[in-house]
Amino acid sequence: MITHTVGISLAPSSSIESGVAVKEIATQKLIHVDKLFSMNDIQLFFDNYISLKNSIICVSLPWDNTLLDGKWRVLSKQYQLINSTHHNFINKDNWMQRFSTRGCELLLNLKKQGIDITRFEIYLTRQKMNLYSNHKERSSADCKFLQSALKFEYGFVNLPNNMMPVAQLEAIIGTILAEEKLKNNTKDIFEFKGINVINL
Repeated sequence: MITHTVGISLAPSSSIESGVAVKEIATQKLIHVDKLFSMNDIQLFFDNYISLKNSIICVSLPWDNTLLDGKWRVLSKQYQLINSTHHNFINKDNWMQRFSTRGCELLLNLKKQGIDITRFEIYLTRQKMNLYSNHKERSSADCKFLQSALKFEYGFVNLPNNMMPVAQLEAIIGTILAEEKLKNNTKDIFEFKGINVINL
């Protein structure tokens, strides 16, 4: 029987914080919210989480940081000519990969153990849930809007008044999406490294 939903906002690297949130379905309250950094921290969370078999887990897809390097900016120009005889140059070093593969092995191992685990794209999910603001993504104003919306429109009244880290707020969105999956209100939009990516 599913008793909890778990949302994880996975960062593209250990230098950026990841967020985890656990919601109890019966009371509709958050029982655990935390920041994690390395994959060892995330593995430790799963190792010590006693309701793993009774939970639905939604993990966000982190963007691949290599999209920000100079090679992407040059080669993504629409007017840039690429010699068709050098096919391996077009996607050299996998620079067109949008999402990071960080954590995929851990999540696949959990799936093989029978854990109900899916992925989600945070920005698409925010749009579907009407949680998308007009402010720059992850800016202070955007975070304030997201925290207020989660508190007043989604009933998380126990959220603090002071600003929470954005990773934790995004993890809370994962708990909402996981519960919607339990109610069969989600659909698969694509598959990433063997795990389905869902949205409303």
